Amino acid sequence: MEIRTLRYFLTIAREENMTKAADILHVSQPTLSKQMKALEEELGKKLFTRHSFSIRLTDEGMLLRSRAEDLVSMADRIEQEFVSLDDITGGDLYLGLAESYQIRLLAREIRKMKQLYPHLHYHITSGDTEQVIDKLDKGLLDFVVLAETPDPARYASLPFPEPDVWGVIMPADDPLAQKSEVTIDDLAGLPLFASGQGWRNEIAAWAGQRAPELHLEGEFRLSYNASLFTKEGLGYLLTFDNLIDTSPESGLVYRPLSPRLECTLYLTWSRFQNFSPIAERFLKQIRTAFQA
Repeated sequence: MEIRTLRYFLTIAREENMTKAADILHVSQPTLSKQMKALEEELGKKLFTRHSFSIRLTDEGMLLRSRAEDLVSMADRIEQEFVSLDDITGGDLYLGLAESYQIRLLAREIRKMKQLYPHLHYHITSGDTEQVIDKLDKGLLDFVVLAETPDPARYASLPFPEPDVWGVIMPADDPLAQKSEVTIDDLAGLPLFASGQGWRNEIAAWAGQRAPELHLEGEFRLSYNASLFTKEGLGYLLTFDNLIDTSPESGLVYRPLSPRLECTLYLTWSRFQNFSPIAERFLKQIRTAFQA
């Protein structure tokens, strides 16, 4: 199975049309069809179902698509790393990021690095621990930012300088907005929004035995989307401070939880990772910045 064939397959899967895919790939449609037939024979599975004007992936095709995307990404990264080995002015940096206002610290250092290494290219993936750690384990990312303590047997890490603080986002005219802090008594029985990871870990630990009194109305991986539901009065958002606009014009306010609930972020990388030159420079610069 060749990487080129997988690229062909992914283009067809994206376009859902053999003719369009052939045009994009600059190959003839018969050649492309022959390649896909050979791929199906090699795998022993039917990958496509053909309709009058479109092509759909079978279940086996969907499985191959998820695997092929990782394989092609890895192949691209290997090529880029070898090209950049002798390029002291740049390279490619791959980051997987949790949501936090402290990400600005990484952005600040990347801006400085861009001045030193003008050919630096950075690639950002956002997601929770499950999403980004999977890509880190596959070698698709250099570093991830986790909102939980990484396994020290598998990962090395560097804590961010200060913790994130959990609180509640709510409409400014909500009765709870009159309070300076929000307790579990205030939240019991209310419709709540949170990330699945935060709900199962930090919020559950904070609530303790009273966790069953809290009602998860909706699970969001992106706090901004949840804030829109909050603004419409559908629930209360549990999230970190400084993630959502709570200026007077926003119509929303933030109130910290009581007792105070903090979360330490960690810049994390695999202990078995072989860094590219630019990744090594990035880590050195972050270490210096975090210790300043």
